[in-house]
Amino acid sequence: QVQLVESGGGLVQAGGSLRLSCAASGSTFNIRFIGWYRQAPGKQRELVATIGSAGTTNYVDSVKGRFTISRDNAKNTMYLQMNSLEPEDTAVYYCNAERYYGTTLQTYWGQGTPVTVSS
Repeated sequence: QVQLVESGGGLVQAGGSLRLSCAASGSTFNIRFIGWYRQAPGKQRELVATIGSAGTTNYVDSVKGRFTISRDNAKNTMYLQMNSLEPEDTAVYYCNAERYYGTTLQTYWGQGTPVTVSS
């Protein structure tokens, strides 16, 4: 099994910054980080940013230029640097990873870390 633990969330004023971390532990062999999602109150979970095997990154339009996704394979950790935060960024942020166990694709989620941006 793999456990994903997010950290780094909190309360910040608009214009501020936070850095989220997602640490994988357990049977992390062949683990692949997919990206970060967020879910605001009363809304569906949305994809925020992804990182490919070769390091290619993609972002939802609303965070382009403000958020940066990265990973440290040696530490089995993925990050989301969030700058110029806006009240609309308020949500619980989740990280997502997957791996193949034999021929079975297993998907993992963290427990979420809340981010609140005050105006």
